Order: sequence, then structure tokens, then C-alpha cells
Amino acid sequence: MSHWQDFPVPPMRHEALNGDRVVRCFAERPTSLYAMFEHARATRASHDAIVCEGRRWSYAQTGDAGDRLASAFAARGIARGDRVLILIGNRPEFLFVLLALQRIGAIAVPVGIREQRPGLTYIASQCGAKAIVHDDVLADRVPEAADAPDLEQRIAVSLLAALAAEPNTMPDVASTVETDVAAILYTSGTTGFPKGALLTHLSIVHSSLHFQACMRLQPDDRSALAVPASHVTGLVAIIAAMWRVGGAVVIVPEFKAEAFVQLLAQERVTHTLMVPAMYQLCLLSDAFAREDLSRWRIGGYGGAPMPVTTIDTLTQRLPGLTLVNTYGATETTSPTTMIPAGLTRAHADSVGVPLPAAEVRVMDDEGREVPPGETGEIWIGGPMVVPGYWNNPEATAASFTAGFWHSGDLGSIDAQGFVRVFDRKKDMLNRGGYKIYSVEVENVLMGFGGMVEAAVVGKPCPVLGERVHAFVYPSVQPDDLPAAEAALRRHCEERLADYKVPESFTWSTEPLPRNANGKLMKRLMRTRI
Repeated sequence: MSHWQDFPVPPMRHEALNGDRVVRCFAERPTSLYAMFEHARATRASHDAIVCEGRRWSYAQTGDAGDRLASAFAARGIARGDRVLILIGNRPEFLFVLLALQRIGAIAVPVGIREQRPGLTYIASQCGAKAIVHDDVLADRVPEAADAPDLEQRIAVSLLAALAAEPNTMPDVASTVETDVAAILYTSGTTGFPKGALLTHLSIVHSSLHFQACMRLQPDDRSALAVPASHVTGLVAIIAAMWRVGGAVVIVPEFKAEAFVQLLAQERVTHTLMVPAMYQLCLLSDAFAREDLSRWRIGGYGGAPMPVTTIDTLTQRLPGLTLVNTYGATETTSPTTMIPAGLTRAHADSVGVPLPAAEVRVMDDEGREVPPGETGEIWIGGPMVVPGYWNNPEATAASFTAGFWHSGDLGSIDAQGFVRVFDRKKDMLNRGGYKIYSVEVENVLMGFGGMVEAAVVGKPCPVLGERVHAFVYPSVQPDDLPAAEAALRRHCEERLADYKVPESFTWSTEPLPRNANGKLMKRLMRTRI
């Protein structure tokens, strides 16, 4: 807590929650995701709630749209506790549907629009979804009736306006217990079937309060939704956080760096939360040098380390922008750690310190805490941690111990409380007995001029077990590939131990493969080599 003593953190207390947990909570807090919106609606009625492609919806208009959809859904038999899939891209209808479901107490199940029919069918069947609301262009992905028998309602976005116009009885706001499930987000499924993480009102509210206090969010903040709304970052770090403070969600239907930078200036955006590659692409755009970005004051990032060169360039060009590294997951309802403002450059190799209500421990394979500075698996506890997975007691038992979620990340905590994440346990390389954390090598690769993305995987070797192979995606493809590769290898040799230097490269002409949640698909990369 000492790291946050200068921040507006509300009073806290320990509470017994979810059976086996005693966690540190915010003593005064909203009861639900819907309650956060309703407060903003009452206090910020005429202010922007949503901006998208030049159109604007105030909090009053957004609330009215949500009310009318809630009425239509209730008339069609969607009730408290029913699961409803949301297969909608970054557009206002995503927020309207989310709000309507929260009003009637139904459980939102957002799914990324990159998901295909087999994945959607599995998710719909696994959670017993009663309905799906989908973009019209994605109708061919909606599960067949025979494959998802519980899916009674299939509603295209183009029908929402007509449904909302029908004269149905307005349902009462559902009575909500804060440990009720507000949303189910399915994990990436990079191996095996995805698991449905249970985001409760309690967990969403605590994450929103963390963002409000530790990023010092204000009612006049305007946040660019450039990541998928269906991802935990879009849903919680942008939408829920803005509802908490009464700020505006500026929707980015598709991220293109040049147009995005122009939008930041036009809409006076103050807040973003993106992956580092998106910041790098902004820097490389022509618009970055000519647009007025002086209102942009908070640049959150996560999912990968931010290269020091990118941090320095952004700081030089935008001195009013505070870069904030965050670390979390779907199972932690977004943030677990954050770099306090002003400390990013000095702790560029860290993902920050635990947030006020978070507990972070580093454990060995036997489930024992390791001393400060030593490496182990990161376990995370707190009211933001989900209680488990939907209808999957085996996965819940394997991933949670006394309320602590086993992250699968290898890392350490130093004596000052700063957390470092080295690698996924399954992604650590073993080259002839030498352990190599891919993130360290990727950091060095990203420091090479013009690099947009880099990923390191193990290439099978009959002698050493694995050798280091790098996938790289530059902003401009080199004219002389052998010379560029030699220069990149020299860059690595000057900064890494010899056994960590990549021995082979794949130069990609397109972004590296990611799953529906935006995570690099290293398993797919391994198959390519």
C-alpha cells in the first residue's frame, strides 16, 4: 500500500468472501456494474457516454437505449441468470446490449469477432447460452440449432432498433448480489478447450476502482476503445472504468495507426490502454508528428514489455503523457499490478507493484513462497480474482488454491515490491541446460530500429534440446535481408549472453499470429519451424 499512499485510494478493510477467501476490499463501493452506469447516468446525463465515427450518445441517451433493449429482451423470455452471447465488434450496440443484460440480471458472454463457428458452438453449449446477439456479417458463424439446442434466440444487430421500438413493459432493475456473475469471458484456448472465467460484479467493481484511483481517472476523461470490447481490457479497463467515473468511451471500430492518431486529436482523447505494438505503430505514422495530442495524459499498456526506446521516444515527443505498465489476466478481471505514475522509465523491466486490493505471491513447484528476488510462479489473490470457471470444477480446482489463481507466469518480486514477469512456464526455453526467458530476448529484439513485433520460441535440436528462434515483424521489410539479419544478430550479441542470441529468424511480412484475445500464438509458431 505504501506505493499508493499519494493516490486517491478509498478506505479499505478485510472481508470474508466466496467461502474460502478473506480479502482486502474497498470499504465503500458500488454494488454492481449496472449501478456504476446508473450513477453516471444520474450525474452526467448530458455528457458524452459513447462516441463512434462522428456520432455521440449522452449518458441519458445510452441509458434509454439500454432500457428499451432490456424491455425487448425480457419480452422474449431472457431473464436473470440467463447467458447471452455477444458477438459484436467495436460499435455502440455492444455497449447497449451489455447494459440491457445488466439491467435484467442476465449474464453477458462477450466473444471476440475472430471466433469461428466451432468455437462459438463450444462456448454456447458449454455455458448453456439462451441467446446470441451478433453482427449481421457474422450470421454464418452462429451455431446451428442441432449443435446448441439451448440457443433459443438468434438476434442480428440490424434488428435491435426495431426490437427496442416495440411497446413492451419496462422490467425492474434486477436485484443483484455483488458476488453474482455479471459476465463470462472465455480464456484464450491456446491449448485445449477455452474455460469460462466468472467475472462477478465484485471483481469488475474493484478493478474499476483500481483504475479510477491508480490512474487518477476523472469525469472528463475520454478513453479510446482500440482493443476489442469483448476482451477483459476493453470490457473492464475501458468500458467499466469510464462508467465508473462518467467518462466517454471513444470507440475505434478498427485500429489503423494513421486514422487512430487523428481520432485521438479530434476527440481530445485523454486515456488509452493498448499493447506496446500499437504505440509503436502510432509513432511510425505520419499523423503523430502533425496532430495535437496534448490532451492525451495516460497511456496504459500491457500484454508485453514496452521497449525502452519506445518509452523514451513517447516521453520526448509527448511530455504530458504518463505511460503506465499494467499486468493482469481474464482471471484477475484485468489489473493486478501497475506502475505508479512517474516510475515507468526507472522500472522499465517491471510490471509494477500490486494494486491496493491485490495480493501477489511467488511460489515454487511445491506451493511454497520463495524469497524476494527469486523466480517462481506468480499466484494472485484479491477481490478482483474470479471465483472459478463456469461449470468446470476440475479446471477450477487445478488453477485456484484458497482463492489464489495460479497465473502460469514465471516471475519475481523484489524487496521494494516491484513485480517482474519473465515468461510463461510453458514458453521458457532450455538450451543445453541453460534456461532462457523468451521475454528477455524479445525485449532486445524490440530495441532494434523499426521493429513492430517479435516473438521467441524454441526450435527443436537433437543435441541441445532447443535452440533460440525469433519471429520478427518490422515496419518496413529490408531490401537486403541477409544484411539486416546480420545487423539484428549483432544487436543481440552486444546485449545478451551468447546462448540467448537467436540462431535463426523468420521475417514476417504481416503481424504475428494472435488468438481471439490478442495473445501471441507461440504454439502455432513452433509448428511452422
